[in-house]
Amino acid sequence: MIVAAWAATSVPVLAQNRWTEYTDARGTRVEYPQDLFSERKGTESGGQVLATRDGRGRLHMYSMDNPNALAPKAFMRSYFPASRSTLTYDRVARNFFALSMRREAMIVYLRCNFSSTRGGTLHCVDIRYPQNEKRAWDGFVTRISRSLRPLPVE
Repeated sequence: MIVAAWAATSVPVLAQNRWTEYTDARGTRVEYPQDLFSERKGTESGGQVLATRDGRGRLHMYSMDNPNALAPKAFMRSYFPASRSTLTYDRVARNFFALSMRREAMIVYLRCNFSSTRGGTLHCVDIRYPQNEKRAWDGFVTRISRSLRPLPVE
């Protein structure tokens, strides 16, 4: 299993360590490196906020309503009406969107999966980390993003 460790420079590096799974009552499920995001910062917008020990990285895992049952493309147009040219990454698929932008020397990565079986619930992760450490964070962000899933309906 690949997870987080800290190099002498305090930049996260890949090493053997522990990943764990976050789930919430609305059906969000996501894996994250528990040693990297080891500090619980409470709840925000209906989800859990975690941070790195030194506070430089942040992970917010949450669910939110999609009251108008918008598809990902329509949701992006509605909630991000400004020019998407300001985004450094922008992907819209049939059942999710993912975007990335730079804000105050940080990279903000947001992915939301759309659940048609749970009343239009969106299952999201918001990951923030130092812009100058992008390469070191890429593996973590990719794995967290790809692990995001709604729990099966019972």
